[in-house]
Formats: sequence, structure tokens, C-alpha cells
Amino acid sequence: MSNSGKLTVLVTGAGGRTGQIAYKKLKERSDQYITRGLARTPESKEKIGGEDDVYVGDVRDRESIVSSIQGIDALIILTSAVPKMKPGFDPAKGGRPEFYFEDGAFPEQVDWIGQKNQIDAAKAAGVKHIVLVGSMGGTNPNHPLNSLGNGNILIWKRKAEQYLADSGIPYTLIRAGGLQDKEGGLRELIAGKDDELLNTDARTIPRADVAEVCLQSLNFEEAKFKAFDLTSKPEGSGTPTTDFKALFTQITARF
Repeated sequence: MSNSGKLTVLVTGAGGRTGQIAYKKLKERSDQYITRGLARTPESKEKIGGEDDVYVGDVRDRESIVSSIQGIDALIILTSAVPKMKPGFDPAKGGRPEFYFEDGAFPEQVDWIGQKNQIDAAKAAGVKHIVLVGSMGGTNPNHPLNSLGNGNILIWKRKAEQYLADSGIPYTLIRAGGLQDKEGGLRELIAGKDDELLNTDARTIPRADVAEVCLQSLNFEEAKFKAFDLTSKPEGSGTPTTDFKALFTQITARF
């Protein structure tokens, strides 16, 4: 923690859709946090404002990210491989779109090697807390997401989650449900485990709520050494979650 009593926090994947929200939320709370972001390209850095606190580095190349991690208290990992749709899909003709990953940007490289690089660099730098956002569905090797582009994305994410849990660094593992581009703070959040929530009607969550839980987990000892699935009730049903300490306290699973 800096002399000012503020936590210095790095968000990786800050150019992504959830990463941008987390970075912005940290910046808005400048009384609590000294914010850093990591973007993969100069173009991605410009997209989020191009400020000096956004570093450029590729998580697949550990040396390129070391400077962004030096001197931070906490790391929020929001990097992820992104499947792309093959051109030529016509929904009018029925069938399903096909997806692919760009060369070198498969889940193995981004979600496994890239996250391992971040965890190793953070451990070497003495980082006190890592928040890692993954996905629900990882208990099922045959989950449809694994077939996208033959990337086995949930398998590689799970491997990185296990690596973090075994690292000795205090961690919070958030396995988010289906991500929605909707306003946050309006729903009751639900924490579960072992993909049990996939069998309910509550399988989605706004990205803004995931970002908020990332930030809140930095504030509570009850969030450390915990792993949980995270979804939300539909807007208008339930009571919007504001007591995050209670949310984290009810979670008992370490992985």
C-alpha cells in the first residue's frame, strides 16, 4: 500500500469490454485506489483514453508486462482469448456460425500461458492479492464453449485458475455467468459453486456487476482464498446487492 494509504491496482485486459469498466471504476475512486491498466496494443490504449497509467504489453510475453506489475498491491486479471466468427455466415440460411482463433491467440496461449505469466510476474513482485475472472462451465469438459474454434477455452481457463490457487498468493476466483452489456448495481447477485447455477434461470450477469465485485473483493479479507460462480437475478426481482462483505462471507469454496 502506498504512503497515501491507497491501494495500487493493475487491471489487465483493460481494453476489453469488462476490463474497460473495471479500469474506469477504479479511476472514479481515486480516494481509494491508484489505478493502472494494461492494454495489448497502442490502439487499445488509445481506446480507453491513452492515459499515462495505461501500460502496453502482451501477456504472452512475460518480459513485456513486468514493468506494469512492479509496485502494485493487487492485480485484477481480465484477459481472455476471443473467438472470431468466420466470414460468410448468413443467419437467414439457418445453421450455426463457425468460429476461429487467430494464430498465436488461442486460449492455450492467452488464458493459460498469458495468465501464468501474469501470476508468476505478480508473485516475483510481491503482489498481495490477485483477482482472476474466469467463466462458469469449467466443470464440464464437453461444454459447448470448448468446441468454439477447437480452443478448449474453459479447460485452459481452469488450468490457470488451479495455478493461481496453488501459487500461495491470496486470490479471489470469480467464475462469471453469461456476460451482459447492461447497467450494473440494479440486481441481486448470486454466488454459487461447481456450476450449479447453470441449472437455474439465473445464468447471466451484467459486466458492470462483475467489475464491481472485482473491486469489492479488494476491500474484504472474506474475499481472499475464495472461488465462486457469479450470476444475478433478473432486474426487478430480488434486492440489489450492496452488502459485499455478506456476499463473500457466505462463500466457503476455495476452488
